[in-house]
Amino acid sequence: MPIMIRPACAADLDAVAAIENACFPAAEAATRDSLKERLAAFRHSFLIAEKEGKPVGFINGCVTAQRILTDDLYESTKLHDDDAANMMVFGLDVIPQEQHQGIAVQLMQAYIAIAKKRHKALITLTCKDRLIPFYEQFGYVCEGQSVSTHGGAVWYTMTVYLNKI
Repeated sequence: MPIMIRPACAADLDAVAAIENACFPAAEAATRDSLKERLAAFRHSFLIAEKEGKPVGFINGCVTAQRILTDDLYESTKLHDDDAANMMVFGLDVIPQEQHQGIAVQLMQAYIAIAKKRHKALITLTCKDRLIPFYEQFGYVCEGQSVSTHGGAVWYTMTVYLNKI
């Protein structure tokens, strides 16, 4: 069954919260309230992957003038500026039973396509070291250990410069 990628909407909240909790430990998962705020604010930077009409994954992040993803960006959508130059990725989630089927790849490709269409300069995310090779396939470059201490984990900053791809 083909995967459909579409913009997220407020009605997706229950599905998005369930997917987030299935993909991240409690210390790292976004809260339901945070996801609700993001669904309202991130008009161009929150996408859902559907399989057979059911959400199975999503990607989301703010748009900001900042070049580096810092923990304060997670805390409030008030720092989101849809017209700013840079997109962040807060989360790329696919429910465990649907992983390793290319859904995360499709979500990331769609996110990059939107960033290019909207003439953004770059996309930055943080990831754990085991995921660095996954993001490198999209042109992301590891810029070293992140300043983020989100969830008490060690994160690495990955950036894709959109004028180079």
